[in-house]
Amino acid sequence: MTKKINLFANLKSDFASGLVVFLVALPLCLGIALASGAPLFSGIISGVVGGIIVGFLSQSHISVSGPAAGLTAILLTAITDLGSFNALLLAVIIAGVIQLTLGFIKAGSISNFFPTNVIEGMLAGIGVIIFLKQIPHAFGYDPDFEGDLSFLQIDGQNTFSELFSVLNHIQFGSILITLISLAILIFWTKLELLNKLKVVPAALVAVIVSVILNEIFLQSGSSLAIDKSHLVNLPVPTSLDEFKAILITPDFSAITNSKVWIVAVTIAVVASIETLLCIEAADRMDVQKRYTDTNVELKAQGIGNIVSALLGGLPMTSVVVRSSANNNAGAKSKMSAIIHGLLLLVSVLLIPTILNKIPLATLAAVLLLVGFKLANPKMIKHFWDRGKYQFIPFIATFAAVVFTDLLKGVALGMIISVIFVLKGNMKRAYNFRKEEFQDGDIIHIDLAQEVSFLNKSAIKNTLIEIPKNSKVVINAADTVYIAHDVLDLIKEFKRNRAKNDNIKVKLVGFKKAYDLENSEGFKNTVTVEHKYDAMKRQTIKVENQKTEFID
Repeated sequence: MTKKINLFANLKSDFASGLVVFLVALPLCLGIALASGAPLFSGIISGVVGGIIVGFLSQSHISVSGPAAGLTAILLTAITDLGSFNALLLAVIIAGVIQLTLGFIKAGSISNFFPTNVIEGMLAGIGVIIFLKQIPHAFGYDPDFEGDLSFLQIDGQNTFSELFSVLNHIQFGSILITLISLAILIFWTKLELLNKLKVVPAALVAVIVSVILNEIFLQSGSSLAIDKSHLVNLPVPTSLDEFKAILITPDFSAITNSKVWIVAVTIAVVASIETLLCIEAADRMDVQKRYTDTNVELKAQGIGNIVSALLGGLPMTSVVVRSSANNNAGAKSKMSAIIHGLLLLVSVLLIPTILNKIPLATLAAVLLLVGFKLANPKMIKHFWDRGKYQFIPFIATFAAVVFTDLLKGVALGMIISVIFVLKGNMKRAYNFRKEEFQDGDIIHIDLAQEVSFLNKSAIKNTLIEIPKNSKVVINAADTVYIAHDVLDLIKEFKRNRAKNDNIKVKLVGFKKAYDLENSEGFKNTVTVEHKYDAMKRQTIKVENQKTEFID
């Protein structure tokens, strides 16, 4: 039975962190909607639903959901191909149903296969991206939308070329606001004189100070004044009719359009993978080391996407940027995510004009600290010390995330990790040197509890090198799983090679459920280790490496 969570147990810290995530999420929702070619308000709707509904249904304590930068290219292309945003909303509803189904069939367990070094590499890479991407905004150069995590940008620039372009577009007011905001964020909770004010979140203080300071610049006609192109830019409906016009409904008549279904499957797959990656990352960031039921998360995401699309919102995922900001701000439970969604809803309805006075430079300061904390140099040394098989997938994932995007980076890290598993399996195989053995030697091959197809090569090489006229004992007494491929290999050795080379084979512990006449496959992996004692007893020991590959 799932333990009930008291959402109000840590209201003080959760409200403070929810406020920080709200400030971070606001420009991200707008920026991602803009980059997707969708109405600006659709990003806000997605953020509200992701915060309130997914936040409530999810079991994750610190992850936060909303519109994701990883879906922008898919959405931009889909709107063009489908001919309307309304048709895209239908595809998002179908995607939500697919995610619900994935949750019920327990597809969320795939997250258990993400290696720790790959997840940490992803987090470090995203930290570097967040930091680099915010530097232009901190200097008052805002052509790239907030929330873009791709190396190649829509405007033709890339992460590094954008930094050089900043030199030609420096806005000194933005630099001043950034520096003041950073000072407040860093020192607000450290100054003894401010002990009584620590209950007020530093991010809120930074926002209030920056808004007041910019208003002073504007009223005085100072050259430091930041104009509206460098401020938050929310749509401001002036009447109920205008507000109703913002809400776009799905076009259910497009249900027969095959393109809608293709887009739906694409969104469901990408959104689910990004969500699972973020949940794994959030669980690793959680100082209390709590674990999230990823199947419940997929169901929550599915319901969230259905509701979001019905209201005219973008598809969502659990998002690393928001989740990282939430964790760094001291979130204790999922109440923080819910509060961030409520703040988004209330603020855009009641005070959009005030929100539109917030300089993007202030929000850049918040994200600069988030990125700095994620990209901790100590993590590189940590994986370096653990050896090349841990370090190479980590650094490859890190670099690929920085120079491509999240999914490509993780895919590369996973591929390298799998190659290392296979290579390590091959290197541990023992090849007999015939000159070390004499006729009559007894060779023992002891199989571990689980033997998968990954062990086939190692065991095959061992069997090939067994000398003629030998006696071989293959012991499966402790084995609970043997893959079909390995059983067939032993069967062929016994029937052909052993018969031709006068090798006597004794099988021990091969149960009827998976004997060589009626093979039933089981699952897992191996290493082969050679032991040779004075009595010339040869043992090949197959040891479980806890790798979940299914035959």
